[in-house]
Amino acid sequence: MIDGIKKEKKNIIKKPELLAPAGDFERLKIALHYGADAVYIGGSLFGLRANAINFSLEEIEKSVKYAHSLNKKVYVTVNIVLHNKELKAIESYLKKLDKIGVDAIIISDPAIIKIAKKHTSLELHLSTQASTLNIEAAKFFKKQGITRIVLGREANRDEIKNIIDEVGIEIETFIHGAMCSSISGRCVLSNFFTLRDSNRGGCSQICRWDFDLLNEKKEKLEGEKPFTFCTKDLSQLKYIKDMINDGITSFKIEGRMRSIYYIATIVGIYRKVIDSYCNQIENYEYNLRDEQILRNCANRDAVSQFYDGTNDYTCQYYNGRTEISNQDFLGIILEYNKINKLVKVEQRNYFKVGDVIEIFGPNTLEKVELKEIFDEYMNNIDIVRHPKQIVYFKISNEVFQNDLIRIKK
Repeated sequence: MIDGIKKEKKNIIKKPELLAPAGDFERLKIALHYGADAVYIGGSLFGLRANAINFSLEEIEKSVKYAHSLNKKVYVTVNIVLHNKELKAIESYLKKLDKIGVDAIIISDPAIIKIAKKHTSLELHLSTQASTLNIEAAKFFKKQGITRIVLGREANRDEIKNIIDEVGIEIETFIHGAMCSSISGRCVLSNFFTLRDSNRGGCSQICRWDFDLLNEKKEKLEGEKPFTFCTKDLSQLKYIKDMINDGITSFKIEGRMRSIYYIATIVGIYRKVIDSYCNQIENYEYNLRDEQILRNCANRDAVSQFYDGTNDYTCQYYNGRTEISNQDFLGIILEYNKINKLVKVEQRNYFKVGDVIEIFGPNTLEKVELKEIFDEYMNNIDIVRHPKQIVYFKISNEVFQNDLIRIKK
């Protein structure tokens, strides 16, 4: 204090990393364009999304160069459970990732820690597949050379905070996306029913199947709807400010097999909320409109799951569910002509003259009533219904490449 003047103490918080999934290079670009600080991708080997398109080594290198040009990061999943025959191949693969310059690899098998430390300088993040939920496990992996732990999705807020306070290691938690009915992916049902091992990248999502219920006499029990035991999705939007205050390093969005519309929408909303809170802590207000946009984008209910301790029947689907294919996504902006005010669009879903649409992007939010639509030869058309059809329409205000179009609700 000088001359009776008190120095104002300001709240200082560290803005967390927003980490997004990318199933291919197009989705990687969209994720970064809409505000992700980093993306995680799967290579063609040793990852847990065998059914995804995944990235070749050449595509990983291309992705790393692109992300680094934007001062952003790329993490590669190497979280498969290894067999002996793969030990030599994993060494060669890790050396190539190290040479490419990936920012970290995400692993679950302890063998990879030893191999990576001996033969590379790769940063090591521990996958949620390791199901880390307590302080002692976190301390153990820190001693082994892990620099960040992706906690099991079963951790509640107190457990997360205790690990951050006691261990002193970067902590990453999921904030949005699908949940597993097993403990962070340790499922054997997929292998049992379909011979597709979820711990080897082949999950067939058994938990989302419909089942018959039998009594002790193995007689079928009739109900109003088929029985299922899959979980509702995770959404932490309303808890973002608490998670930031608790010191979580990275907020992770699930969904490497999701569409560009899903990725753009989810990343864009969380980017907005994170920045809004960090830039105006005292005046921050939760916006229900943001929550509604997230709900409209996905086709499953979303709850906070384990974070707030409400991990009961309300987090599950027990009596069937309805998942309606989302038709809100209409197209992607390819370019905008400032002179004639024409926007060039690649169609993704049916729309027509008279529709009210919304164009959104990192710097865009425009409501437009479609009074005219032109085909690629500039002929007037009333309906856009052919897959990836190129069309044009006029809009007064500037929009940008990779902005997306959705139905205005």
